[in-house]
Amino acid sequence: MAQINPHINFNGNAEAAFLFYQSVFGGKFSKMIRFKDIAGPEFPVSEKEADRIMLIALPIGNNLLLANDVPEFMGKTNENEHRSKISITAGSREEAEKLFYGLSAGGTVEIPISETPGEACFGMFRDKYGIEWMVEYDPAGFAGAEL
Repeated sequence: MAQINPHINFNGNAEAAFLFYQSVFGGKFSKMIRFKDIAGPEFPVSEKEADRIMLIALPIGNNLLLANDVPEFMGKTNENEHRSKISITAGSREEAEKLFYGLSAGGTVEIPISETPGEACFGMFRDKYGIEWMVEYDPAGFAGAEL
């Protein structure tokens, strides 16, 4: 079965964001490549961007959360644009609350985590790095799982 692994662009703060995500989800980075690691005559890297992240990967369950810093020559990423949201389906209500409150710390809550019919819960927010998230738990399982 295919996996979906969200990939996020940052403007020089990918490492800080991923250290924050790691503090909430736990685990170890499976990959961290800096621009200086791939620099060469065919791909010159400025001193200012040498330590920025070319690729970082954090395993979460059976998936990866991926990111990079966008090099300045490619232009800025609008961190306040309406991007697609990252959706987390938690294994328990306690896990959903832990992830919601952990990831939303310092961010802006759009929909506070609250109960929905059938003991499920749902919340939505933009974290302190501008990334939009949805967190849910449904003891009946993911509605789209049988598609």
